Parts: sequence; C-alpha cells; structure tokens
Amino acid sequence: MYQTIHICDADGDAHGLLQVNVVSVVNDLPISGATVRISYAGEPDRTLQEVTTNSSGQTQQVSLEAPPLEYSLVPGEGQPYAEYNLEVTAPGYKPLTILGTEILPDATAIQPAALEPLSDNRPEENPVTIPEHTLYGSYPPKIAETEVKHMPETGEIVLSRIVVPRTIVVHDGVPTDQSAPNYYVPYRDYIKNVASSEIYATWPQSTISANVLAIMSFTLNRVYTEWYRNQGYDFTITSSTAFDHKWIYGRNIYQSISLVVDEIFDNYLSRPDVKQPILTQYCDGRKVSCPGWMTQWGSADLGERGYSSIEILRYFYGSDLYINTAEQIAGIPSSWPGESLTVGSSGPKVEQLQEQLNAIATVYSAIPQITADGLYGPATAEAVRAFQSVFGLPLSGVTDFATWYKVSHVYVGITQIAELQ
Repeated sequence: MYQTIHICDADGDAHGLLQVNVVSVVNDLPISGATVRISYAGEPDRTLQEVTTNSSGQTQQVSLEAPPLEYSLVPGEGQPYAEYNLEVTAPGYKPLTILGTEILPDATAIQPAALEPLSDNRPEENPVTIPEHTLYGSYPPKIAETEVKHMPETGEIVLSRIVVPRTIVVHDGVPTDQSAPNYYVPYRDYIKNVASSEIYATWPQSTISANVLAIMSFTLNRVYTEWYRNQGYDFTITSSTAFDHKWIYGRNIYQSISLVVDEIFDNYLSRPDVKQPILTQYCDGRKVSCPGWMTQWGSADLGERGYSSIEILRYFYGSDLYINTAEQIAGIPSSWPGESLTVGSSGPKVEQLQEQLNAIATVYSAIPQITADGLYGPATAEAVRAFQSVFGLPLSGVTDFATWYKVSHVYVGITQIAELQ
C-alpha cells in the first residue's frame, strides 16, 4: 500500500484523496521519478505539495480539502467537489498540465497522466482540461430513443452474440461533427470515465452498481447493434450527452467506481426474449425529468434507503428487467476459472496466473517474481497482493473475478507492447 500524505490542517473539514498515475503515451508503461505539483484551481501559482512517482508510476495518496459530504448526497447549489491543477514533469518527457481534477470528500480520485517523449515532433498539446461534472454543470439532455433497436434481417450486424469489446472508439463530439477526434479507449476505462463523469463516488455502492449497469448496457447496445457504423460512421459511441454518455478525455476516475466496474464489467441488462442489451437511458431527475427512465438523483435516494442495485433498476425500468452476462470477453487469453484461486489451489489456471504475473513484474517491479509451478502458495498470494496494491484492488491475496481479469488485461497490454518492440 502507498503512504497517505496529509497536507491540510486537522480542522474537521472534509477531505478526499488523490493519486496520480503517470505513464508514457507511446507505450502506456509507467514512468518512475515523475514530479507532480499540486495547486488549487483558484490559486495555480501556490504549490500545495510536490510528490514523485514510484517504480509503478504512481504517487502516494495525498489528502486534499473538499466540500462537505452532503453537497454530493443531496441536490443543491453548492459545488460538491473541489478542483485542483496538476503540473507533471519527468526527465525526457514534455511537461503536462491538468486543469480541474475533481476531489470529492471521503473518496479516492485517481488521475491518469500520459506524457509525450521530448523527441516526439508532434506540436505541443493544450492542457488537459476537465469540465464541470454533468450533475453540476449544464449539458444537453438525452434525445429519447427506443430501448430495443429494430434489427433488419439483412445480415448487416457484425456480432451474433453479446461480446464485451476490448476497445471502445469514442467520437468526442456530436455524430455529425467531422472535426471531433476519435479516441480508442479500453472498455473498462471507458465505463469508469463515464461513471465518474455522471455520478458521484460518494453515493451508496448499490447506487453506483445500478448506474454502472445502466451505462454498460447502453454501451453494449451500441456495440451489439453497430449503431453508428451502420449509419456510415467510424466510431462506437459519442461523448455527447444528447446522444450517448459524457466521456471526458483525461479526466480523473474514482476508486469506488473503479472497483465496482472491475467486479461486474461483463454484465448488462436484458428483458425476456430480447437478445440485445437494453438501451438504458437516464437523466439527472433534478434539472431534467424523464418518465420511464432512471433518474440519477432518484437512484441515490433509493440506495440510501437500502435498495439493492437490481431493485433500483427495476423501480425505474420495470420488474421484467434482469442482469445478464456477456458470452465473450474480447482479447482475454483464458476465461475466469469459475471460482477464486487462493492458497491451496493448483492446476493449469494457477500456472497461467503465475506466468502472467511474472510478465507483469518485468514492468511493475513492486510485484515479486514467482515460480510458475501451478501451486498457489504463500509466494503466489504475496505476488497477487502486490498486484492488487499496484492496481487499486482489495488486498486479499486471492485471485477473484476482478483480479483475474485485471491480471489478464494488464498482461495482454504488456505482451502486445513487447511484440511491437
């Protein structure tokens, strides 16, 4: 685990935590020894703290002042999060400025920072600017669509089954804006970004899960129906709230949201006798009303009242809604064993896990190398625990569903980079 640095007086005010993860934009590998200068957005010239990244490219968790917790639990006029600016520098890389990292009380914000090499001849990029959260700022409301898309019997659809894709191609604007760039984003990273942009990480876990399920189901509907590609576009989804979800380039995510996504990322919402994931539309329920859809503030209230995630979803979408599991996860070398691997487990799945951890340890040196013998002993448990620490998972030493697929995801990325080199 990383040391937490408290930089504010113990005066009873609310605080949140910030961790910055610095990688190279070329290969997504961690950059150690990077310096991160933190300042208030309103006082950019006054440095609050400087921290450096470790061998995994991560800073310590820094405690920062935030607004009162109730601002994010009940709709009102007060801004629920504090905004901070970051200046990230590292030898051999261009400096990066991030404006508006959002810190919520009692929540851990994880800010990605991708640096370009100095030798890169591309023009200097503008600072990464994180706009207002959708629940606080003003954004266009969703244009209503049918929740199940008519699929013509022409063979136009590419997919014949529900597949969690490796990558989402996000068009950063309305569909017709040809000047807007497309970004290739790993599926889980996309879901975490959208959820962090559209709900508050301080909400109950059941509320977070309900909203994540709605976001994933909507996204997988766009994937399954090839909605935009069948209209002649070259992307999966847009970042416009009028058409899809609010995805924000370079924004911070939250650990509580990240953990939920990692645990349920292969799920989506269905109705009886309907194969495609439901296009689960929603609105905030305060500035915009949307009968028949979920409201985000309403889901927060139900979560506070003890509703489970499926109870929240059925409250808004009807009792015939149920949670389904994707038939395939793209880009994964081997599927989940079906049960957690722990001390005493053995067999080919354990050996595969050990081999993948050893490959990851060549890049993330905080993870110890182990013998790939197919026996899950204390050394393997310690390596798993170190992996969980680096990638923000609960430190159990047990390879559960979330850990298995996180290992597979990181392993695939590292081996692809090795092949390119």
